[in-house]
Amino acid sequence: MRIRIAATTAVATAALAGLSAVPAHATEYSSALKIKGIQYDAPGRDSNSCSTGNTDEEYLTIKNYSSSATVNLKGYVVRDASSTNKFVFTANHYLQPGDYVKLRGGHGTDSDSKNVVYRDNCNFLWNNDKDTIKLYKPSGAGADLHSYTKSGSDPDGNGYINYHG
Repeated sequence: MRIRIAATTAVATAALAGLSAVPAHATEYSSALKIKGIQYDAPGRDSNSCSTGNTDEEYLTIKNYSSSATVNLKGYVVRDASSTNKFVFTANHYLQPGDYVKLRGGHGTDSDSKNVVYRDNCNFLWNNDKDTIKLYKPSGAGADLHSYTKSGSDPDGNGYINYHG
């Protein structure tokens, strides 16, 4: 009987340890679209000037991790922690299985062949020290969510964080 209790206690302890090992900064949803990575700190000195700034160097990569379903980005929403900075995909943009799109700041020409959509806004969306990235489905349900801190999530300090491989 003692062995069984000890084994049960060991299993429970291991299960709790496994739960505590799950990072508090990520929320997993059942969604084909996930945040693949973020360049939250554009290289160089930050400037949100539309003519000479570097907001186009700040980007979020969203990938379709489905093995069979094509996903239309129209209606998907990206927000930051405060939810005051947001972007809504208003046009049809189809991601084939395994395909991705880079959502860039600044102005440019959206291109399916170059996998890019521009926010048409020269203000930075992400904070350089810490923020939360929220991706919502057109229904309003969560698709993916990640929080980061420059000191805790970006060990090489290059301003880029990779999620979901």
